[in-house]
Amino acid sequence: MGYECVTALGKIKEYLAGAAVVAFDFETSPLEGYRAEERAALDAHKAEITGVSFSVSEGSGIYVPFRHRVGRNIRKPEAVMEYLQAALFGNVEVIKIAHNLSFESMFLYALGVVVQAPVYDTIAAAQLTLKSGTAFRGLSDSGLKTLVPLLFGVELPDFRTVTDGRFFDELSPQDGETVRYACADSDYALRLYYLFNDWFDRYLPRHRFLVEQVESPTAVFCGIMRYNGLVLDQAAMEERQREADGRIAEIREEIAFLIGDVNIGANASTSAFKNYLYKDLGLPVLKTTAKYQEAADDEAMILLADWCRENRPELVRLFELVQEYRRIGKIRSTYLDGYLRHVNQATGRIHPDLMPLGTETGRFSARNPNLQNMPRKGSDPVGIRRLFVAPPGCAVMELDYSQVELRVGAFYCRDGKMLETYRGGGDIHAQTTSVIYHIPVEQAADKNGADYKERRIIAKNCNFGVFYGLFPRGLQKTLKFKAGLDTPLSDCENIIANLKAGYPQLSRWQEATKRQAAARRYSETWLGRRRYLPGIVSQDWGKKSFAERCAMNTPIQGTAADIIKLAMGRIVAVLPEYPWIQPVLTVHDSLVFYVPEEKVEEAGRLIKGLMERRPFAEFDVPLVAEVAAGVNYGEMDEW
Repeated sequence: MGYECVTALGKIKEYLAGAAVVAFDFETSPLEGYRAEERAALDAHKAEITGVSFSVSEGSGIYVPFRHRVGRNIRKPEAVMEYLQAALFGNVEVIKIAHNLSFESMFLYALGVVVQAPVYDTIAAAQLTLKSGTAFRGLSDSGLKTLVPLLFGVELPDFRTVTDGRFFDELSPQDGETVRYACADSDYALRLYYLFNDWFDRYLPRHRFLVEQVESPTAVFCGIMRYNGLVLDQAAMEERQREADGRIAEIREEIAFLIGDVNIGANASTSAFKNYLYKDLGLPVLKTTAKYQEAADDEAMILLADWCRENRPELVRLFELVQEYRRIGKIRSTYLDGYLRHVNQATGRIHPDLMPLGTETGRFSARNPNLQNMPRKGSDPVGIRRLFVAPPGCAVMELDYSQVELRVGAFYCRDGKMLETYRGGGDIHAQTTSVIYHIPVEQAADKNGADYKERRIIAKNCNFGVFYGLFPRGLQKTLKFKAGLDTPLSDCENIIANLKAGYPQLSRWQEATKRQAAARRYSETWLGRRRYLPGIVSQDWGKKSFAERCAMNTPIQGTAADIIKLAMGRIVAVLPEYPWIQPVLTVHDSLVFYVPEEKVEEAGRLIKGLMERRPFAEFDVPLVAEVAAGVNYGEMDEW
């Protein structure tokens, strides 16, 4: 291989001169205070760039050592980065390739550099290529050390073997194995770029567009969000822990007073507790598990509580206590303990792993911790959101796409009433309430009306559910367990029938979408993000029904995901001009930022304009991004 260690800026310039496509890769090592901490080298707050490799053609590469503790480094690495910012990372004429671009983006952002498109993330490309007939690669299938042996028949040098227990900055950059290890990552990222693009051009051309125009700029945005993280009020969180512990102890005492010394465990789901309910008390089995055992989940508790109100009223209090015990226990373990466990000691912030391709529809998922499952404002008794606060002198700002999935649904099904409502700035939930209950829209939108709240809850659940093929019994269950409404099945049947009659194009689109998916064996978003659905031709009704719902869900939810990712790319393009705007999180259809208090209005206007821009030429439904800002994530004033 033509791999070389370069320690002169002139040599770097000579190697990169005239290159239209450049792959790059960082080697990182922990800072002095974090060298005993596992994985510190992967954290841009605890590590620094040891060196960078580049490749402009197959089989070639240079490694530029910045901060090795042995051997010879390049002089003035800051001057080198200044050159690279102008010639490469900020150059809109050069395609920048990296495997796991969000990682490189994070370390560049730590230096004040926002890498600009065109960019190409080969780990995103891997996840948008097939590993078998109808299965796309997952994140675990897409590591460089996994892909290269599989696709090129070459075993790359292993990090542990090369470093032999040392950090990368403890290796000599003039050693052949060090250079080979560093350069191979860039070289094979470049080869993957050409290999994947050739595959896309042959089999799935629209996925190449997704990688280049949607997922790769999103990867840059991801790295920036991860670097910034969210500030947590740790003292308040610890106080909430103590309060939760106290309340859990009180509830356990109350339950013990009612049922004696039955062991309920941490979640009131022990075998002893189930035996007490179904054997000792003789309560009816209203729900079973997948293995046909008596269920004791939250739904079973609600059903038993309802039954007891009619038949055993003396037991109602027990089920109320059990539900509260579980709710507070979950808040304690998932949010209070779980979030505190992930506070970064270098920053005092939480920096979650955000995965842009974490779901089959293209929506984000998150872990370590999963901040996307944070309680909503209306169901947050502990005030978890209020514990995420703005840094001093800043405000938390959230921009949330209003009803984006319903707007995308209206775009797809072309129903005149839906399109008219959105184009006129109307309220689709009020419109649906009007359709369901045969009342004027003005009456449906009247917040002071006697039945306003209940009807709107039903309308919202119908709007989101019916688009995805919700059945009457499913609507009944949703209203029961999400909204606390006891709605007769006949009413649910009438509600769905009225909704479909009111939006006639919706049913036609659904049937056409299912037929098309059955013929193709896949569904896709407007931009071509494909999801294979082999179960859509299954003889098993359950599998077929699930696949049909996926066929309707994927175009809508997936296109909505593409819309917010395109907005992320537009924001990345302007961030160098607005370095005081700090992206910190995305939750479904919203983006969260930290901005200086005096610049809230300027930032809100800018980001709102970028998010509401037409995502692609055919999209003819107005997008609305609602802006809210405040001192913490739970107390924000809407514009």
